[in-house]
Amino acid sequence: QVQLEESGGGLVQPGGSLRLSCAASGSIFSINSMGWYRQGPGQQRELVARSRSGGSTNYADSVKGRFSISRDSAKNTVYLQMNSLKPEDPAVYYCNARVQTRRDGPEFSYWGQGTQVVVSS
Repeated sequence: QVQLEESGGGLVQPGGSLRLSCAASGSIFSINSMGWYRQGPGQQRELVARSRSGGSTNYADSVKGRFSISRDSAKNTVYLQMNSLKPEDPAVYYCNARVQTRRDGPEFSYWGQGTQVVVSS
C-alpha cells in the first residue's frame, strides 16, 4: 500500500502565495508521475499540474505562469508553488501519484486526503 501525506494548505490573501507538499511512502518500486488536482464546492475534480518521471510537466491553463510543480525524487515528494492566488483558486487540493509497487507490475493511482486552500482578504 502507498500513502500520500499532504501539507501546506491554509488561508492566504488574494495575490499571496502558498506552497503545498506531498510525500509518498509505502510499497513503492517506482513513481511514474505525481500531480495535484483540485475540487471546488459543487465542481468536479480537475487537474492543476502534473510532473512525470521523465521530467515533463503540464498545467491547467488557469494556473500557467502562476503555479509551479516540482519533485524531489529522492524523497518521493512533490511540491506545488502557488503564486498570485486568485479568488477562483480556493478548493481542496489533492495529491495524486501513479505508482508501481513492483517491477513489471501494473501502475496504481493513489490519492492524498486533500488540503484546503482558502483565498480571502
